[in-house]
Amino acid sequence: MSVRKARLRAPAKINLDLRVLGRRPDGYHELRTLFQTISVADVLHVEHEPGPEFHIELASEPVIEGNLVERAARRLSEAAGLSGLWRVKLDKRIPMGAGLGGGSADAAAVLLGFPAIGGVRVPFETLAGIAAELGSDVPFFLVGGLAVGLGRGTELYPLPDIPHRPGVIVSPGIHVSTPDAYQALGRALTPEIPSSILNTFQCLAWREDVCARGVGEGPQNDFESVVFERHPRLGETRSRLEAEGAYPARMSGSGSSLFGLFGGTRERNRAVVRLREVLGAEIRLDRVTLLGRRQYRSLWLRQLQPHCERKEWPPQSRYCP
Repeated sequence: MSVRKARLRAPAKINLDLRVLGRRPDGYHELRTLFQTISVADVLHVEHEPGPEFHIELASEPVIEGNLVERAARRLSEAAGLSGLWRVKLDKRIPMGAGLGGGSADAAAVLLGFPAIGGVRVPFETLAGIAAELGSDVPFFLVGGLAVGLGRGTELYPLPDIPHRPGVIVSPGIHVSTPDAYQALGRALTPEIPSSILNTFQCLAWREDVCARGVGEGPQNDFESVVFERHPRLGETRSRLEAEGAYPARMSGSGSSLFGLFGGTRERNRAVVRLREVLGAEIRLDRVTLLGRRQYRSLWLRQLQPHCERKEWPPQSRYCP
């Protein structure tokens, strides 16, 4: 049989809003968040040789211990009979450990792409279950666009797309420990969720455009208070984004990347030039746009088109009997 090939772009995410409500009995924290896919993406170069046994060879620079790509592929083999030889070269273009979900995006790329390439049909419910096992952010990347995340982030409710504003991601290269950030927040085991947090989050999610300027309380991130105290440079960078006209300007996840959205490309590009002058050449700046759900799914269907017969979601393989 001939080798099947695919080049899979796995887009990152930002948390437009993130509230930490309290610690749950299972040890996780109860969250309310707004996930949004963006255009910066890792790239997986995939080659597959059909065969009766499953084997995967993964090359990544840098080498990532416990890479979710391999873990996701092995779970598909166990749960859905994925087989054959898989050669994967992972180009890491999403900043690592920055709150942008790069590893989770890569895992979801395997869950969406490998069944189509490998000739197995996997129900969406099975994919969602595997995704939740792999990590709290992974299920979102099966959906894309804008979505509310509840619980530990795995309970998802898609929202209508918002305008595709241009933005910039600032990645200062500062390591922020997520467990330490949770501990610093000091959210205790809470039988009741504070109504004030829920009310403001709901009002934000109900808006036609959650990023509209000057409409009630804007997007928040509960981690900023404790992370900025430990890393003042991050707070200064967010203030600089706001000074350049970004709205909203927030940290994504528990950090350390920050994002700013702008009204237009010209405004964003001017801000990038000034940010480069102020922050220095060693700080990574990425120009991005928001990816709506239709764009996200169209991207996946295009890059898997040689291996799929119909425009279904999740993508379905043309090699299935």
